Amino acid sequence: MELDTLIIWCVGLLTMSVVTIPFYVRRRRVEQASIKAEDTAEYYGLQEPVTIHPIVHPGACIGTSSCISVCPEGDVLGLKNGQAVPIAPGRCIGHGLCERACPVHAIQLVFGTATRGVDLPRIKQNFETNVPGLYIIGELGGMGLIRNAFEQGRQCIEGIAKEPRAGPADALDVVVVGAGPAGLSAALNCRHRKLKFVTVEREDIGGTVRYYPRKKVVMTAPLDVPGYGRLRHTEISKEQLMELWGDIIRKTGLEVRTEETVTSIERGADGCFVVATNKGSYKTKRAVLAIGRRGIPRKLGIPGEDLAKVSYSLLEPEAYQGEHIMVVGGGDSAVEAALALGDQPGNHVAISYRRAAFNRIKSKNRDRIDAAQTAGRIEVLWRTQVTELTSDSVVYRDAQERLHTRPNNSIFIFAGGELPNAFLESCGIAIDTKFGEP
Repeated sequence: MELDTLIIWCVGLLTMSVVTIPFYVRRRRVEQASIKAEDTAEYYGLQEPVTIHPIVHPGACIGTSSCISVCPEGDVLGLKNGQAVPIAPGRCIGHGLCERACPVHAIQLVFGTATRGVDLPRIKQNFETNVPGLYIIGELGGMGLIRNAFEQGRQCIEGIAKEPRAGPADALDVVVVGAGPAGLSAALNCRHRKLKFVTVEREDIGGTVRYYPRKKVVMTAPLDVPGYGRLRHTEISKEQLMELWGDIIRKTGLEVRTEETVTSIERGADGCFVVATNKGSYKTKRAVLAIGRRGIPRKLGIPGEDLAKVSYSLLEPEAYQGEHIMVVGGGDSAVEAALALGDQPGNHVAISYRRAAFNRIKSKNRDRIDAAQTAGRIEVLWRTQVTELTSDSVVYRDAQERLHTRPNNSIFIFAGGELPNAFLESCGIAIDTKFGEP
């Protein structure tokens, strides 16, 4: 019996070793990689989140590291002392895969931090605002990722389709405002659900995506499109996506009324909304806002900013060749624009950024801008601020408060956009400032 007991113990210990030793070796490897990633995040200022980011509830994490491996952005979360911790929350763009991968629900996505608030319209889980019948989806609600925005459009309309449709016979079921990813998804799902609807867009199809630099990768997950089929692309450029959306609209017969700007949304005496535009008005039981957060580009407020050479987006970098160009900003949009402009023949491109290192840019963009600097295609002016523009020059101040003037033909300012609070408040929508809240 003693020999049998010894054998059983030995077998048990061997089994435990086979299972646990690889686990602890792997965990140790992940922790070492996390230390390096945290140093990189600190250097590039990625420890301060932009908007949405994950938090890990202390003590709840069991250290499986599944949340780390599923994140497409990489190194947002790391492993320290056997628990997951945010190490580069500035990289987070809201995939939410970490939250879903956690077997013990220890992770939660939140907006803002205890010291840095993020303004967001008040929205319920079904995307309805505090104004009954008025919905917000996509980037305006804090979800900038194309796949998430597309999914929100589906869920929103799916919920609306299940609600009673009683109301005046001359009223639409839905007016969709905006034709970016979220708006197109909502419109396609309205068509799929046989709702009476109209889609209006103040510019052209594509929304904010139209203002991305050329060749920017904008989608990294498959999508199901009603009436069209499954998009199996794992990566697709801005140009390919715009062509794809055009193909989807042609094949599904979806109508989008472009160059039509909504000026007001008011509830009428019959309970329906009147959506007024620069071309007319629509009576509707519900309205879905998918207008994005870009709103009005934030300006620098400096002399000369009203000159024709000033732009706040870059659509066609090929139109700029043989020029002295300044890009202002340190985010992905600014870096990608500078890279695209630096690829054009004869250009002299410089980036003015107020910090000592690029803050919160993607690792691929960091590698590309480093390579462009080394090759001499782009000059980065660290810790500088543009103070004045003239027709043929730009003036900027350095960290020592010295002023410099350099020749300039075109300037691109990427200082972010202001949330369209005035419009939202005119519709009766409440704006909340989130300080580390879901």
